[in-house]
Amino acid sequence: MISEEVLKGMFQPRTTPWRTSITKVEPNRLITQGYPQEDLIGNISFPEMIHLLLKGVLPTKNQEQMLQAILVSFCDHGITPPSTQSARLMASAGSPVNACLAGGILAFGENHAGAIEIAMRMLQEGVNLSRNENIPLDETAQKLINYFTENGKKIPGFGHRYHNKDPRAPRLLELGREYDCFKEHSQLAMHIQDLLSERKGINMNIDGANAALLSDMGFDWRVGCGLFIVGRIPGLLAHIQEEKIQEKPFRKLMDVDTVNENEMINQF
Repeated sequence: MISEEVLKGMFQPRTTPWRTSITKVEPNRLITQGYPQEDLIGNISFPEMIHLLLKGVLPTKNQEQMLQAILVSFCDHGITPPSTQSARLMASAGSPVNACLAGGILAFGENHAGAIEIAMRMLQEGVNLSRNENIPLDETAQKLINYFTENGKKIPGFGHRYHNKDPRAPRLLELGREYDCFKEHSQLAMHIQDLLSERKGINMNIDGANAALLSDMGFDWRVGCGLFIVGRIPGLLAHIQEEKIQEKPFRKLMDVDTVNENEMINQF
């Protein structure tokens, strides 16, 4: 016979404790990556905190300034991106701010915000290839271009649907050199740009520049889209606020009567 005590044990919820090395939480005590949080508050910047959380160490002053510039470069791109349109549409519908922000973030995907992660992976694997096989970076650039071209794919981080020359990319690379964050990944990105510019007039965009610089700073490619989101949230919040304060609610994106009229015309 199974005793009542054994039965109770069988049906007791079994959970595995969550573990993290990022922050240790104890009564009246918070230790993040080895630092008491009260010592961090007021003594380090937001970019420094991001670096500490993701990499476990505080950045150098140059790395902090570079990461700050990268986050600023992500801030906004007007009404053109799907994420901004999604956030504003939800704001127009009367959704709360947190839902509007979530809607904007959920609009990020392979074709919007995803390129930086793909570009980071491409550059990191390209640099590893050059190191492991002792191939010059310019030859690696050609191999990468050939791979994407042969597979009918766009080369991530290059070209822009609105800008022939993305004005943000050269400025970021200029700062990368100034802050000593312009290394192998940035060099590889420049070789790719040289080849694409010469043959097709295609230039590096913000995703390519930031992918190269973040890679040179030692960030894993898997955090690329997340860092983009961190930089873009303030822009989304600004658009949500503008929509709620300055625009009438329930805005129409199209005139239904006009759409129906055009459909009727197309039928004849």
